[in-house]
Amino acid sequence: MSEPIPDVMRAIEIAAPGGPEQLKPVSRPTPRPGAGEVLVKVAAAGVNRPDVLQRMGLYPPPPGASDIPGLEIAGTVVSAPQGLGHMVGSRVCALVGGGGYADYCVASAGTCLPVPEVLRLPEAAAMPETLFTVWVNLFERGFAADGDTVLVHGGTSGIGTMAIRLGALFGLEVIVTCGTDDKCAAALDLGAAQAINYRTGDFVEAVERLTEGRGVAVVLDMVGGDYVAKNLKCLADDGRHVSIAFQRGATAEVPIPELMRRRLTMTGSTLRGRDTNFKAMVADEIARTVWPYVEGNRLKPVLDRSFPLAQAADAHRLMESGDFVGKIVLETGQ
Repeated sequence: MSEPIPDVMRAIEIAAPGGPEQLKPVSRPTPRPGAGEVLVKVAAAGVNRPDVLQRMGLYPPPPGASDIPGLEIAGTVVSAPQGLGHMVGSRVCALVGGGGYADYCVASAGTCLPVPEVLRLPEAAAMPETLFTVWVNLFERGFAADGDTVLVHGGTSGIGTMAIRLGALFGLEVIVTCGTDDKCAAALDLGAAQAINYRTGDFVEAVERLTEGRGVAVVLDMVGGDYVAKNLKCLADDGRHVSIAFQRGATAEVPIPELMRRRLTMTGSTLRGRDTNFKAMVADEIARTVWPYVEGNRLKPVLDRSFPLAQAADAHRLMESGDFVGKIVLETGQ
């Protein structure tokens, strides 16, 4: 039986495009689930770089999505339409199109994953966005397989730390780049095979040395711009370059003869705008192939710090500072 749902909830609103100060606690009508959806009483929501871009006015939500930021949540299902009533009362984490920075959030039932007892809800909230992203791009689009060496930029970011953890479980040798020696040390402690300080050395030369000239099977790139041509130099023959962001620029010059001669593949993807059927398909695959490691207490996110929901602006300031390792979450206190 569904618990009483308040008509109004707390949420964090983007008052206007701009800095972290534009994140304002407000009262909003509590959403109601539609067909194929559940209402989650949010315990925690992950903070991700797309949230920052949305706040700045650079990444608007897709049609039909909430304008409240927040792309991943964890909590308890408190309401569901007919046919999904069995989910009421269960602890879940979910990938959502928006609306996570709030006391309640609607999620597609197909993107919900059960939260086992070994995982705290704030930890669970830090998983869906990075887990879905790394799984789709490194393993599905990049075809990373047991025994492959891969290069991941942003080694101590949420994406980077998840790639390290997943790589260890699935037999990958993960080389990462980081901006400081301390972050390189943190990445190594988390299980990276090698960590390169890109500020003090040339990562292309380092990859060539570390792989004894063979190169890597896959590059997972969130940098873009002039990194793309450098990344291609890091690839082995038949290697795959996967773009998931472009922090240094949206355009790049690519040597086409090199692509042809070495049979390189360039691909990439975005996740937020994909339809719920695709996301549900990914969730189903993760439930079968990855979630047993979560249930067995062998896969957890790297959680840097939690903030109360009302301090979302401080969470964004920390993310923009880059002075963190892993994930940042907001907790509602529910």
